[in-house]
Amino acid sequence: MRSASSRSTGPAGDRRGDAAGVEAYLFPAVVGGGLGDIEEVLAAGRYLARAGVPVRLYRRPGRPLPRSVDGPWEWPPLRRLDRLAPAAGAALTVSPAWGISAAPAGPPPLGRPGPWAEEAADLEGAYGADRTIHVSLEEFARTLTVREETIERFREGGVRARAIAPAAVRARRSGEVATFDREFRRFRAFDRANVLHLFATFRREPRFARQFPEAVQTGPLGSARLAARRRTRRRPSGRAPWVWYASPASAESLFPEVAAALTRGPTPHPLIVRSPRSWRAAPPPGVVVSTTPWPAAAWRRRFEDAPVRIVTGSRSLLEALELGRPFLYFNGVLGDGAARRRHRPEKVIALLDRARAARWPSDVRRDLADFARGRRVGEVVRRAADRRRGWGRPWAPVRPEGFSPPFDEAGAVVVAAARALARPGASAAGIVADLRSRSNA
Repeated sequence: MRSASSRSTGPAGDRRGDAAGVEAYLFPAVVGGGLGDIEEVLAAGRYLARAGVPVRLYRRPGRPLPRSVDGPWEWPPLRRLDRLAPAAGAALTVSPAWGISAAPAGPPPLGRPGPWAEEAADLEGAYGADRTIHVSLEEFARTLTVREETIERFREGGVRARAIAPAAVRARRSGEVATFDREFRRFRAFDRANVLHLFATFRREPRFARQFPEAVQTGPLGSARLAARRRTRRRPSGRAPWVWYASPASAESLFPEVAAALTRGPTPHPLIVRSPRSWRAAPPPGVVVSTTPWPAAAWRRRFEDAPVRIVTGSRSLLEALELGRPFLYFNGVLGDGAARRRHRPEKVIALLDRARAARWPSDVRRDLADFARGRRVGEVVRRAADRRRGWGRPWAPVRPEGFSPPFDEAGAVVVAAARALARPGASAAGIVADLRSRSNA
């Protein structure tokens, strides 16, 4: 049964001018180590701007922006402010993991304020806490229960498979699991009634919803720009360069095999590697490695025109899916030999689950899984480059599962929250509670 306020948080289209009672403030920051955290906030800002919500970037005087934020990004239309002068009766902020990036200082030993904490406090002081909603964009596809998080923590930490189950039992008995549960809730700021925690993913996880009813699961957050252009752009030439966003530290371990597979043989393919890290290996002819920031438009053209792109994390993965053309995925590996294991594999696991449901070719799914593990690297690259078997066929779109509108798209939920808050007298806590309840119904 819908609550009395459900109409105000219903599906969001592209209507403009109906959210003039709210202003949006972006709090971009790097949380997990990759630059995708920043792009995700800007993508949400593009959804808001497209819906007619005024977008702001407010930073107190004398406070530099967090690292990497003032770079060559594709910003939505916005105004930069160093003084608050509210022109609306309510505010909505967007940040990555609000409990880390914008929460105030807490008790020691890990109670440091987030890099946007002062600005968040200023906004609540200017608009009122119950007229301010903080949208917290949590890690994509990370919807694990506490038990699953414990098992995954041991796996990624290098515990051998046969020893994980006993280790998990010991962790539960010693209180370690309960401590993780408590600290997870604390650092996500689940106790804050005006924080809207969005956990975007490919498939809604009921067990996660039951354990964390404060979390609002949604479908993925799109870029709010690529989908509209892909219908008009020409199909890329097979001679255009491949592109590789090589963010993980272990990406360089794959580089010799990737470069050799593309540059040797009767049909060589050029490659552009973009990395935020230093790069030791010398590129062979036909390969360009760039470790300096790219202008947003230049990188976007290369990314869209590439016949195949190698992506990582969540943002470049979702943009590759928006384009609907072949890609490979590598989010890093840890360890060597028999102890080698994938870093944060939940995204590719979720992708392969949806790819199976979309009936992607079985050889493509196998190649994606192996490449993500750092296996059969050269062979997979050659198969993709030569369009062998499933690589030469179109792939059906990947659809999120288990969501009702507007929860099937994170951007629609952000806009719906803004429109609800724009209503005179609307309560931030009431809107957040309504969205939590409806998403977990």
